[in-house]
Amino acid sequence: MKEKEHWENVFTTKAENEVSWYQKIPTTSLTLIENLQLSKDAKIIDVGGGDSYLIDSLLEKGYTNLFLLDISEHAIERAKKRLGEKACKVTFIVSKNIALDIDEKFELWHDRASFHFLTAKVDIELYSKVVSKYVTDNGQVVIGTFSEKGPKKCSGLEITQYTAETMRKVFENDFELVSSFEEDHQTPFDTTQNFIFCTFNKK
Repeated sequence: MKEKEHWENVFTTKAENEVSWYQKIPTTSLTLIENLQLSKDAKIIDVGGGDSYLIDSLLEKGYTNLFLLDISEHAIERAKKRLGEKACKVTFIVSKNIALDIDEKFELWHDRASFHFLTAKVDIELYSKVVSKYVTDNGQVVIGTFSEKGPKKCSGLEITQYTAETMRKVFENDFELVSSFEEDHQTPFDTTQNFIFCTFNKK
């Protein structure tokens, strides 16, 4: 509960542009998703998306089978309020990423800035198993997480940094690393955070 309370507090006390991961237009994620050439009715889940604008952008591009997962009820309520009438087109799930329990499978699992908050080896291994469970055969995974050049803490919490190789090892049992690159993210506070983005195919 301590972790959940932390995130409820963040999304209760901070405006959307007062958190480091804020992006009005999530260009990198959108480009990676569009490059996968998924059908517009493909099931896509944004994991740890909070009140991210990715869902808004995907709706605008015509995607119709969208899911948003976050541990924070406040984050999801903010997203619903912002989306207004469009919120009925999205399935919202309040859950920790490694505790997901639903009867769905996804053609695409997207996670930007959620995975790196897992620091215990057992939780990281569990995350990989959860992803494998909920991604369809030949499905895709896109993860953006802090690189070794990125921060060592975020939102007051310890994080785990990654390289392409360490990411590959986390998911190697069931996924093949297709591509990876590093990118600097400019925060609303005029600081820079280095991310590594990795795309995987399910074997």
